[in-house]
Amino acid sequence: MTVPNTPAGNPYGPDSYAQLLPPPPAPAEPQLGDELRIGAVVTGVGAVLGVVLGLLWLWLAPRVGYSVQDNHILYRDPEGEELIGAVGVFSLLGLGLGLLTSLGAFLWTRARGGGIGVAVGLAAGGLLGSVIAWKLGTHLGATSDLRAHARAVGDGGTFDGPLELSAKGALMVWPMTAMIVLLFLSATFGKREPDRPPYWATPGPLQEPVQPLSFQKPVPEQTPEGAPEGVSEQAPEPGPSQQQPQQQPQQQPRPEPPAGQQ
Repeated sequence: MTVPNTPAGNPYGPDSYAQLLPPPPAPAEPQLGDELRIGAVVTGVGAVLGVVLGLLWLWLAPRVGYSVQDNHILYRDPEGEELIGAVGVFSLLGLGLGLLTSLGAFLWTRARGGGIGVAVGLAAGGLLGSVIAWKLGTHLGATSDLRAHARAVGDGGTFDGPLELSAKGALMVWPMTAMIVLLFLSATFGKREPDRPPYWATPGPLQEPVQPLSFQKPVPEQTPEGAPEGVSEQAPEPGPSQQQPQQQPQQQPRPEPPAGQQ
């Protein structure tokens, strides 16, 4: 069976080029201490930004208005949507901070390729920051004791109610946004390992090309005296082609008789 994408005319087999390529560098294993440090820093930043979120929510969120009439506490706008508006403002602020924290964490750890500490820190920091913002906004807002507030303003007076987060699901907007944005940034702009070149691609000319296998006759082992083992010390008899030709006796020229004796 032929390996796919194997160049034609490779006399040494498909694995000969792979043996000449240098092995790919082993990726550096992340250390547990680095992951814990990065996760703690990202979580701490989320807690600090939670204070900022609480102050912005207290400032921007609408309030439910009340009025006191005949010793009764009534809504100033019975069809008002201040409760829903407070949840919406909290959600939008959490959405913006989720984008900000995930982008900052990605740019900070992009050179090292992110890590599990970044994701855990963003999730924990976003949830912690949302809880801090919720508690801070409700604590700094108006009191939740409506009767005491109504007695303070008197009959015919008006006042703003406490800041409430009626939908607790808004606490998950920040961490969920941070995780989704981090996943998108890592998949689109994250650090990638270099692709290994194909086994037939070489960085330069082959220094030592692979030679094909050749079958040679085994060389007889040498004896201590220097003669091959199993071979007699007598010289081999010459073959027919190596025999010297025998010298033919030279014929003496025959003497000619005298001219008068024929």
